[in-house]
Amino acid sequence: MNVVGRMRFWQRGWHERTKIERVELQSVALWHAMPWLLCLSWGSLPLGLSLEPDLPAQLLGWAMIVTAAAQCVHVNRSLRRALDHYLGRAPYPARDLAVSRTLMAVMLVLALALQAVGGIQGGMIGFALAFLVVPHFEALAFAVPLRDFAGRFALVEATTVGGFAAIGMHDVRLFMIAVLVAFGAGVALLSTRCGAWTLSVMWEADRAREVEARLAVAEERLRFGRDLHDVMGRNLAVIALKSELAAQLARRGRPEAVDQMVEVQRIAQQSQREIREVVRGYREVELGVELAGAQGVLEAAGIPCRVTGEPAGLPAAVQSALGWVVREGTTNVLRHGDAQHCAITVSVAEGQTTLTIENDGVPEGRAATGGTGLPGLRERLAAVGGTLEHRADGGLFRLTARVPVSPGTGPADEAGDALLAGAPGARAS
Repeated sequence: MNVVGRMRFWQRGWHERTKIERVELQSVALWHAMPWLLCLSWGSLPLGLSLEPDLPAQLLGWAMIVTAAAQCVHVNRSLRRALDHYLGRAPYPARDLAVSRTLMAVMLVLALALQAVGGIQGGMIGFALAFLVVPHFEALAFAVPLRDFAGRFALVEATTVGGFAAIGMHDVRLFMIAVLVAFGAGVALLSTRCGAWTLSVMWEADRAREVEARLAVAEERLRFGRDLHDVMGRNLAVIALKSELAAQLARRGRPEAVDQMVEVQRIAQQSQREIREVVRGYREVELGVELAGAQGVLEAAGIPCRVTGEPAGLPAAVQSALGWVVREGTTNVLRHGDAQHCAITVSVAEGQTTLTIENDGVPEGRAATGGTGLPGLRERLAAVGGTLEHRADGGLFRLTARVPVSPGTGPADEAGDALLAGAPGARAS
């Protein structure tokens, strides 16, 4: 039962991650596994099968195998910090690299000693040397620029070749050792740096999308504020001036004060009408435009979207209410799930318009939790006599909105009109 519960916990944690977080987790898992695979195939097996039976060879060979395992353990512990440094999340991992460099040096000294005593058969030491540089250079590829990486590789290459030359290796095997060390460093560089660069681009694009969304919201707020200023600025100035004039005339007993107050009333009523137009333009949404926009946004995000139905001919109030449903539903598909497809359907039957948004990207049980988007949609739909339902079933999440084709005036509209008209009942509501 504990195993099943733990598997469900891991599965729930996986579904709660974003796409970028899943890609990063998969990449880190691969980078953790790679040193162990190479340790087994390039280090442990060739060494274990090629050691001479005498005691010095056995001691040096198994010491190399243990050191190789220590290299893998250390790089697994330090790789995340090196990656975070590359992604700008953590400082330079100087201590981790120092330990990794020390283990690599110990491995090289053991390899030189094993070769010097003739403790390995058939030049198989080259495979161990190819692995020798992989753990250190895997972490180094994340931590330093490519120019520094090349410089440090050249130093390790020269040290390795010089060490084997010093113990008497001068034939073609020396060249092969240089090639194998370069091959191991190249494998470490290509398998890590390319994936890290892809992750950095993905995170940068995600941050750019977030900034773009914030800028769009700020721009819309500025537009709305500018429109209100343009509408109300001049009218309020005229109202203030005429009210002051009417007060002065009233103190002097002049009948013109009544005319000025009538003019103030006219300007105030005109301001009310203009505010209604601004708010109406800000709140109304055209359903056809929202459907096209939702399809374009989802497909740009790599989620195929099929739109069925034609919203033309529906009343403006119905289109506006359902347009907000499309906006919120599309946002939820992008933000909360990992959908592989999405379908949006608009249908009219028996005097009722039905909008359905269905996708396969929301895990079971999440639909009913958290957030204010769906309650806000219910309020909008209730204002036109509509309803909203959502259900997760069989891996599919379905959002269904129903609105009468000829909606009546809802309580929200009545309260808004009362507020703009200055009715006493508006304050109580």
